[in-house]
Amino acid sequence: MSLISTLARMEAVEAGRAQPLATVRHRHLSGRPLVLVPLTTSGEAGAPLGALVGTDPAEPRLLVVPQPRDRDLRFAFLAELADEILPYVDSFTGDVEAAERNETDPETGKKVKVEVELCADAPQVVVPSRAGIEYVRLLGRSTRFRRTAEQDPDTPFPAPPRVPLLGRWLTHFGERARVPGSSLLVAATDLLNRHWATGQSSLEDQHLGALLAWIDPPAGGTGAEAALRAELARDARGQLLCPPAGPATDPAFDNKLLAPAIEDYDRARQALGAAEDGGAAEDGLAALHRAEREVRRLVLSQLEPTWEAVWRALGLLRELPEGARVAERWTRDRWSFTGHRDRIAAGEPPQPRRDDAVTAAQKLAAREQAQGRLEAQEALDDPLVMAGRRLSGEAFVAEVVDVAMAYTEKNRPRPLLTVRTDDRPHLGAGVKVYRSLDARPQTAEFVEHEPDGSLVLRLLDKMGRSKEPAEGSVPEKGERIVWTLFEHDQRVGATLPDPEETPWTHGGPPRADAVEPPDAITPEDVL
Repeated sequence: MSLISTLARMEAVEAGRAQPLATVRHRHLSGRPLVLVPLTTSGEAGAPLGALVGTDPAEPRLLVVPQPRDRDLRFAFLAELADEILPYVDSFTGDVEAAERNETDPETGKKVKVEVELCADAPQVVVPSRAGIEYVRLLGRSTRFRRTAEQDPDTPFPAPPRVPLLGRWLTHFGERARVPGSSLLVAATDLLNRHWATGQSSLEDQHLGALLAWIDPPAGGTGAEAALRAELARDARGQLLCPPAGPATDPAFDNKLLAPAIEDYDRARQALGAAEDGGAAEDGLAALHRAEREVRRLVLSQLEPTWEAVWRALGLLRELPEGARVAERWTRDRWSFTGHRDRIAAGEPPQPRRDDAVTAAQKLAAREQAQGRLEAQEALDDPLVMAGRRLSGEAFVAEVVDVAMAYTEKNRPRPLLTVRTDDRPHLGAGVKVYRSLDARPQTAEFVEHEPDGSLVLRLLDKMGRSKEPAEGSVPEKGERIVWTLFEHDQRVGATLPDPEETPWTHGGPPRADAVEPPDAITPEDVL
């Protein structure tokens, strides 16, 4: 945690409400996000109980599994979820624009620019908390290898037709969520925590209701009091007034309400199956419908408060202006979305369960590069974030007090700037510093400390090719400039070998016959 975040948390405790950590919004918000609030049962990882999903806050679609142990009901739930998510995803695949991309020429081995399609926009899925992101990833992993009756007529327990495709998209969203700064799949708690600091712990910040209580407390109360009510307040039946943001449920709800309702549903199904005449069958069917409606009512009572909280969080975030470099990161998300669309259209197999050594190294390097880029861009977009970097000695604001022209032996301009600052940057001989010049980084080199405490910097680039520096490329006397000790653009790491050239120390080349088999049937799959 940075010093500026620690100070903001202390101020939040004193003021009784959350304090801003940013002056702009550092994440992209879609004009038409899809909100998904999942709910799972206790005792079995990933067993769905229900979900609220949709793009309209006033008209969500409720999906419920009245008996989570029933495999057919689970697949029906996944089929309904696919009917909601896949059309939303498909609505972004057709609208494209022309873009250029660097590709390697197979004959010359050189990089050449080619014109390709880029989706003009991309979907955005919003879940309540970080646990929801993990659940989306789990759903993708458990469904993308399922076989359908069309793919394999002999497969036991075939999945509905579009469930494996849903799994591939959920897996892609889950993988993309691991890339710092990505916005294809986001958690409402993470979005709020990035922009506000509360007076509670990071673990408590994962409770969406408590987090919103700190950010927007009710009139006449403090954030701490409102958060305590959101976490602990219960009604006369002992049920939480603000159920957890999921996907897990409250034990009191499970034991007192949900378990009896599911037992009633099971008894109604058994009675319907044992009916011997038409009248008994009609009564059994009516009892089954009543039991199912009761389960749906209970699940909705747990999902509705979180559904409203997610849309409330999005409304608070929309009040912040978008950062200047957010669009660039969203463009990277659009490239990622377009690439996965093309892989599916080309008939490529699902993502493997485990990446090979080269692919895993490439993903890790890409995420490290994205993290460095995100930290630099957030500081450049936001004075409050930059203040934290200044406190840590990674940046400084300086006023130019003198400019002296100097040249190299080859008559290249290398102006010397004398600047004065009240910050305490970690500078040493030859240390590079950077400033933003027309949205591009200009590099300078620290030369020395003057006796009066001022600093001497030597400009190194972005001054044109002529003997005289280009107009505007050299700061003028009296100008105040933000200099950073971190690079604005992340350097590309060393080139990794192709997967076919993986060394034996890392498992060797992937086997050509290593095809991912479908998931094996387990005893838990059959009641």
